[in-house]
Amino acid sequence: MALVTAELRDRTRVTIRARHFAWSGDEPLEAGGTDRGPTPYEMLLGSLAACITTTLRLYANHKGIDLAGVDVTLQYDRVHADDCVDCDERRDGWIDRIQTEVTIRGTFNDAQRTRLAQVAARCPVHKTLAKGIEIFDSVTFDEAAGTA
Repeated sequence: MALVTAELRDRTRVTIRARHFAWSGDEPLEAGGTDRGPTPYEMLLGSLAACITTTLRLYANHKGIDLAGVDVTLQYDRVHADDCVDCDERRDGWIDRIQTEVTIRGTFNDAQRTRLAQVAARCPVHKTLAKGIEIFDSVTFDEAAGTA
């Protein structure tokens, strides 16, 4: 189980905490933010990049593969369904799409290359995003906290 908390107190700057770590999320100046941290979508891409690279490292370690490093570039975009020539299924509206570029560094045989490419697309975050996730929302109000 993973647990993350977030607090918003100043414009769009958010303080995020998980275990003993704290970091900030924000929006760019042109979006009305203070630009003091990555956007939510940048953090989402960061989570996926961290998962891909870590999963490849753990797999290589487990199999005794000499992995020199992994570089990942991710890009998020929303495209209109009518403009998506690469989409397998047709839908109305917009399609959220992440483009991944993974460079695996080292010297590998053909079987290792094939398997590492498969592992790159099978990290837990990748699988969660690809299959979708259920979100159960709960909203409460603390009106006393908002008054001075």
